[in-house]
Amino acid sequence: MIVVFAILCSSSSDDIETVPQKDYFTLWNTCEALTVLQDYVSDVTDPNSSHFIKEEDRIVTFDMDGTFIGELYPTYFEYNLLEYRVLDDESYKDIAPDDVRETAQQIRDFVRNGTPLPAHFDMKHARAAAKAYEGMTLKEFDEYVKAYAAQPANGFSGMTYGDSFYKPMLQVFDYLSDHGFTYYVVSGSDRFICRSLVESLGISPNRVIGMDVMFRSSKQGGDSGVGYTMDKEEYLVRDDSLIIKNLKTNKVLQISQEIGKVPVLSFGNSSGDEAMHNYCLGNQKYRTATFMLVADDDVRDHADLEEGARREAKWRKAGYHVISMKNDFKTIYGEGVKKTEFKFD
Repeated sequence: MIVVFAILCSSSSDDIETVPQKDYFTLWNTCEALTVLQDYVSDVTDPNSSHFIKEEDRIVTFDMDGTFIGELYPTYFEYNLLEYRVLDDESYKDIAPDDVRETAQQIRDFVRNGTPLPAHFDMKHARAAAKAYEGMTLKEFDEYVKAYAAQPANGFSGMTYGDSFYKPMLQVFDYLSDHGFTYYVVSGSDRFICRSLVESLGISPNRVIGMDVMFRSSKQGGDSGVGYTMDKEEYLVRDDSLIIKNLKTNKVLQISQEIGKVPVLSFGNSSGDEAMHNYCLGNQKYRTATFMLVADDDVRDHADLEEGARREAKWRKAGYHVISMKNDFKTIYGEGVKKTEFKFD
């Protein structure tokens, strides 16, 4: 292990002490993206630098699926969850509305047979998901998500869905936190799914932004929120109406509304994150940097190498720094996790 020492000046110019610094990136190989990140952080946290950023403005945005948690088992967690809810859950599958059932079947056909998903499927899924969990309390939904996340991740041995974090990216969280940055999860997935999945990482719920559906009080009925006063014995339940699908420019709108500051760092992995990155790069006040993670490792993970190469070329041209899972990560999911074939009942 390489130990780096910082030289600190005491009150006397003749007194110098060396203090060992934490080795944050034990799960990374030496690589361009990591060098860029460390050089950036060193620069903007140096009070003597012209690029210095005060702590309250050190805002970082992270996409979730495919950026720090797996998404190819065999597709997004929230897609898998909806498929299970509608087609396998004995408590729901017989009462699922036809349009919700059609959406879940399209996911199953895509996963098992490679049938292409229809255009704008992200919106179709979002509307179906709003309906599929309608009536659940926040506690019930949280427990439902965590119960599914406790299942073995399809396509891997030695890992559950809830454990499927990219371990090197978690080291980035620690590094940034220790250097005065505040990071937010900004995902296209349901906000409350994201909250359930990242709770084990100690990420506060108020730093999670995602797709949103309406809520209502348990006794509100059809009354509007401004026409009804919730009682102290009531509780919130999920409604069946979609508010926003948090992708592309919608991510920027949500960041502006909920954080109120333009990020200085941004991490993602798909076209749905490009607007968020461009918003960061357009920051008029501070030096910024953006990173895109490429799923280019088909040995330790499930990856489309041709698509990965296409994305890498596109993102480098756009000015985003590229993180290669294959070349930059010493491990992806940690020891004891192996890629396997997908299995279906």
